[in-house]
Amino acid sequence: MNKEAIAEGIVRTLQKSGHRALFAGGCVRDRLRGEEPRDFDIATSASPEQVQSLFERTVPVGVQFGVILVIEDKTPFEVATFRSEGNYQDGRRPSDVRFSSVEEDAKRRDFTVNGLYYDTVERKVIDLVEGRKDIAARIIRTIGDPHERFEEDHLRLMRAVRFAVQLGFSIEDETWRAVKALSPLIAKVSVERIRDEFSKILCSPQAERGVRLLDEAGLLKVFLPEIEVLKGVEQPMEYHPEGDVFIHTMMLLEGLKDGPIELAMGALLHDIAKPATFVRAVDRIRFHGHDTLGAQMSEAICRRLTFSNEQTSLICELVAQHLRFKDAFQMRPATLKRFLSLPRFDLHLELHRLDCMASHQKLEAYHFVKAKWEEMQKEPPPPLKLVGGKDLIRLGLKPGPEFAKILHAVEDQILEGQVKTKEQGIAWVKANVLKKVPAKKKSPTAKKPAKKKTSAAKRPKAKAKPSKKKGKR
Repeated sequence: MNKEAIAEGIVRTLQKSGHRALFAGGCVRDRLRGEEPRDFDIATSASPEQVQSLFERTVPVGVQFGVILVIEDKTPFEVATFRSEGNYQDGRRPSDVRFSSVEEDAKRRDFTVNGLYYDTVERKVIDLVEGRKDIAARIIRTIGDPHERFEEDHLRLMRAVRFAVQLGFSIEDETWRAVKALSPLIAKVSVERIRDEFSKILCSPQAERGVRLLDEAGLLKVFLPEIEVLKGVEQPMEYHPEGDVFIHTMMLLEGLKDGPIELAMGALLHDIAKPATFVRAVDRIRFHGHDTLGAQMSEAICRRLTFSNEQTSLICELVAQHLRFKDAFQMRPATLKRFLSLPRFDLHLELHRLDCMASHQKLEAYHFVKAKWEEMQKEPPPPLKLVGGKDLIRLGLKPGPEFAKILHAVEDQILEGQVKTKEQGIAWVKANVLKKVPAKKKSPTAKKPAKKKTSAAKRPKAKAKPSKKKGKR
């Protein structure tokens, strides 16, 4: 059974018990746009307690705000009681909630395109805020006064941008002026909520437009000031005819279409250290070490925005490795294979392609590495751990920092096909490591060798001592 059929079943259960129940919000909007809704939210006149009594499995995610999750066929559906809200004191939650009518419920929602309802019995849309008109005009507009809506919940400042780029709509003039005027309020929003909205913007079909809107509104500099510093940072024309670092970064995002958040963040931050490493050298502008410093800066940014450890690690690796493609033609086979074995190498490839297309548009390294990677995918991975530390000890080597270098060198031989068995690995160590181990030097504290004894014939005779015999008394 599909989600819509299950949601309609929930509506029928509520209606049979004498309650009004309607589809609400994004699912109605998406249907009017000809899109298949991902989720179906339900608004009802039933109280949270009444909702809980009608369904076997429920989760009280926000009882105080009239929100219950109903679990049907292992799928959660949000069922919210019609409500009106009091003043917002913390820029997020209302101080009090009063359960009311669908008319009052519509007034407290954020944007007109999200303030629509659908009656599944009469098969008609209920539009109390002119949402259909704004969908037709492709406009994001607040319900009522925009300053009031944004002061109620400061995150709506970012949500206006998010809906604009997700839906491909423009932001209505009065709403946009309010976003720019109230943008400093975003600093009061929790980092986790900002990260979630920002991730949705970066993973939308218009990531570049989203970042530009956040920048123009003054929102971006509040939670990601490092991006603004990219503006005006020159680049060498022979490699970057497109312009400064900010323009280049935006062009990368423009080429990104619905990519995963790790790739989107990697694209956004891949040149984040160029302002700090800018040097106008004799021959041209250079950015020595911007990949290494960029990875360090990216880690600090990801930690600040509370990305997971796994996400942070991959994003930083994308930034740290993005310059290595240019050296691929000269890499030893083992070095190239190690490079191709990086986790999620498909994302490394795509970041390099985007980087090239947003600058010189030369894809020779991309095609070369992609072919090598695809070729390697068809082969079973070689057993890299044929030789271990215990094997080196048995050969007479003492454990220490050199062990890692030796084992790494053996792995290189395996990757290059020179070593295929444990015996061959041991033989390689004997031939290339043991023979090169210098002979032990004599310790300066070692005992001096004993002097050779001189024979009795050659030994000088000792002089006889006078006898001291005592006389008799």
